[in-house]
Amino acid sequence: MSNRHLARTVAMQTLYERDFHGGKMDDTDAAVARNLEEFAPGLDDKGFSKELVDGVLKHQKDIDATITKYAPAWPLPQITIVDRNILRIGVFELKHSDTVPSKVAINEAIELAKTFGGESSGKFVNGVLGAIFKDMIASGVVKEVDKQEPKKKEEKEGEEAEKKAEAALPPEPA
Repeated sequence: MSNRHLARTVAMQTLYERDFHGGKMDDTDAAVARNLEEFAPGLDDKGFSKELVDGVLKHQKDIDATITKYAPAWPLPQITIVDRNILRIGVFELKHSDTVPSKVAINEAIELAKTFGGESSGKFVNGVLGAIFKDMIASGVVKEVDKQEPKKKEEKEGEEAEKKAEAALPPEPA
């Protein structure tokens, strides 16, 4: 599991816990730290979990309004706590994160939904986030990170091969 995926999992668990307690949590930072220690003790990018939780909480009114708009048949309280918080993370990354490409945000949310949600959670999350992304594109809202041309597969493989070759070299004598 990648560092960022694990960080999203911890963020989702923290948001789930907060939501389960009716949005009341004395110390969200302590909950993030506790969940990181319990579920991801070796995680390198611990700040990403906190960034996600803080971002979702900061923009929660806008995020919840967006979910309500794009899932009109499902009032927010009727969406399962897991799916609701996965959607919150996904919407935050789609609309408010300048560093996460939109397609990555959608794919990561779908994977979280498949892992932690119900049988149809992946499809539900995909449908909601996909509709949001489609409307963002149609209205000309494209994040800078989405404008950057992705590296070709051959370039990525070449870079990975170079790194492996460098790592395999014996250390230079002193």
